[in-house]
Amino acid sequence: MRRTSSLVPPPGPEQAETPTVAPRRETLRTEFPFELPRGYVDGAGTVHRDGVMRLATARDELVPLRDDRVRENPAYLTVVLLSRVITRIGTVVDVHPGVVEDLFASDLAFLQDMYRRINSEGHTRASVVCPECRHRFAVDLAGGRLGES
Repeated sequence: MRRTSSLVPPPGPEQAETPTVAPRRETLRTEFPFELPRGYVDGAGTVHRDGVMRLATARDELVPLRDDRVRENPAYLTVVLLSRVITRIGTVVDVHPGVVEDLFASDLAFLQDMYRRINSEGHTRASVVCPECRHRFAVDLAGGRLGES
C-alpha cells in the first residue's frame, strides 16, 4: 500500500504573502460640541450659545428616576437628564436643572434632539471605503434631519 501526501510548494514570487496592516484603533467620541439656536441668558444678561454635551451613562439615565421632581412630573426627566450630560454652556460649567429650566423652548428642543442622536443613534455609524480613492470614512446610516443629505 502506497501512501501519498499532498505537498504544497513554497510560495513563488507571484504567490508571496502580502504584508498585513494592523487595523486602525477606533476611538470612541464621548463629547460633542454644540451651538444653541438662541442661547442661554445668565443672570447678568450674558448670552451663552456654544457648549459641550457628553455621552450619557446608564447612571445618567437611572438617577433622575429617583428624583422627586421627576416622580411628581415625568416631563421634568428631560431637565434633570440634560443637566447631567451638558458639561458646559458658554462659560457656565455648573449646568444644573435650574440652568436647563431657563433655556428657551427652541434650545431645549435642540438639546433633546442632540441627546437622542448621540445616545440612541450612535450604533448606526458604519465605516466605509471610497472605491475610487480608497479613503476610509464613517457615515451615519440613520441619515440627517428631514431635507438633509
